[in-house]
Amino acid sequence: MTPILRFAPSPTGRLHLGNVRTAIVNWLYARKSGGRLMLRIDDTDLERSTAEHAVAIETDLKWLGLTWDLFVRQSDRFAEYAAAADKLRASGRLYPCFETPEELELKRKLALSRGRPPIYDRAALKLTPKEIADKLAAGEKPTWRFKLERGTTAWTDLVRGPVEIQAGSMSDPVLIKADGQPLYTLSSVVDDIAFEITHIIRGEDHVANTAVQIQLFEALGGKVPTFAHFSLIADAQGGKLSKRAGAISLENLRDDGIEPMSILSLLAKLGTSDPIELRTDQTQLVGEFDIAKFGRSQPKLDIVELEHLNAKLMHALPFEAVADRLPAGADAAFWDAVRGNLLRLSDAGVWWQVVHGEITPDVNDRDFMATAAGLLPAGPFDGDSWARWTEAVKAETGRKGRSLFLPLRLALTGLDHGPELARLLPLIGRDKALKRLEGHAA
Repeated sequence: MTPILRFAPSPTGRLHLGNVRTAIVNWLYARKSGGRLMLRIDDTDLERSTAEHAVAIETDLKWLGLTWDLFVRQSDRFAEYAAAADKLRASGRLYPCFETPEELELKRKLALSRGRPPIYDRAALKLTPKEIADKLAAGEKPTWRFKLERGTTAWTDLVRGPVEIQAGSMSDPVLIKADGQPLYTLSSVVDDIAFEITHIIRGEDHVANTAVQIQLFEALGGKVPTFAHFSLIADAQGGKLSKRAGAISLENLRDDGIEPMSILSLLAKLGTSDPIELRTDQTQLVGEFDIAKFGRSQPKLDIVELEHLNAKLMHALPFEAVADRLPAGADAAFWDAVRGNLLRLSDAGVWWQVVHGEITPDVNDRDFMATAAGLLPAGPFDGDSWARWTEAVKAETGRKGRSLFLPLRLALTGLDHGPELARLLPLIGRDKALKRLEGHAA
């Protein structure tokens, strides 16, 4: 059977690194197994979902290079969810509840005060058909709960191994809100059945929900998929990554110059037994992927580690991979000269300005600069010009090391760090270099 997986984000905010990791793991599993991946936009929450965020999700995934084979929008499928609800009602597994939120909260507090678990007491199951009809006739709008079968719900998880959940420790979940809106648990299972999802890979915060969904699969006559629940990544403080907690979004990382392969290299390995190392091609990550490598311990997300990967990527990328994103006119010689000092591709613009723009040189020792200017070789410069020039200046002035090289760097670039001047000097050229040694903006 061809594996079919799905990534199912809610368009209530931008993708952050936590849910992007789920997308990456599902994509890797699908590609490694020769399966298919469905992108499902879970937009049944009409109040919080926006078309703008739905488009942004697609944009973010495409930027990462994550493609999908099927596409579904849940807001197009309300009729299917209603039909499933009718089937559950007919079988006695979906029942109306008329308690107000205030009444439910009072029950919860009362159960806690008596040392009992705060689960729903199933009082609504005691209502007679007439009592239900009278409440409906009076305009009361019920929520609809799924009647769980008591006992143990068990499955073999691809990450966690054998899992058992006691349904008696859980409340019968609400599947349909009082306004008729289906909730995630129902709509997700209906779609998983309809599109023959074979594997559901997601965070461990869904473990308890899986027990409910397995019963729902069975109640609707669907085949139960294989489940895998990996540990959630924590932020630097050990907190959960989430949209509401202000987790770093893919949009922010993209705007900050972080490359897709840096993100993929980190998130594909985070929480696994593999070391986190830069990969420059998606096929490498696919070849190395194995869901069994995921452990139970909670990994922490280190943005500094992501930035280091990004810097390594800059150093490794050939000119052809970045040519269309460099400043107009930049060539391979420029890229080879500067890439070893870049943290982000946007940093190349700084060195383009140094080479081809105008800077204000940092010149303090005028006598030294005058001597250096007088010894500047005739152009055009080549790869050996820097060494010949500095050897001549060293012999003339007696300077060496930092006292020789730093003043020249400050004069030629205006900065105290950067790429090798042996590579930059030919790009700067003799005329511009001479003006800067003389203290002129050039």
